Amino acid sequence: MFRPEMQKEKQVFLLHFAHLFVPLHTNMYFTYIRTIMKKLMIALLLLCTVSVKADNVMKKEKDGTYVVNTTTLAQDVEGYNGPTPVELHIKKNKLVKVVMLKNLETPKYNARVKKQMLPAYDNTKLKKKATNVEVDGVTGATFTSNAVKENVRRGLEYYWKHK
Repeated sequence: MFRPEMQKEKQVFLLHFAHLFVPLHTNMYFTYIRTIMKKLMIALLLLCTVSVKADNVMKKEKDGTYVVNTTTLAQDVEGYNGPTPVELHIKKNKLVKVVMLKNLETPKYNARVKKQMLPAYDNTKLKKKATNVEVDGVTGATFTSNAVKENVRRGLEYYWKHK
């Protein structure tokens, strides 16, 4: 039941509605898609840049002091009761001060280390790339003292690598 005149009618019908299937302004459509893709790429690059800049270990303050936090650097360094993170304050290659951060050490021994050991670090001139600063430990708080020394060593090592 093939009728050639019917075939012609179908062609005319399809040509009449062809614009519904093919966008009239395909260039505008591709330009729009390209613009969206560019914006997405810029947003992705900005996100990557922001995430790289976010450093929880070391930050530089307005006065030029670098503050190194050893909480994530030395998670495996433990005193008697657990990790003993510190903050190192370094300005112009001088260890200005060392501050003990929150930890689980016995308060009595923590206080001894803060009073007897940490002031020994204050205003210590750092030699180029040096990671050891000679400071005596505290008698009776050996584990805490050793942990603080190791935290300071790792903090200085990080400082020299990322300054």
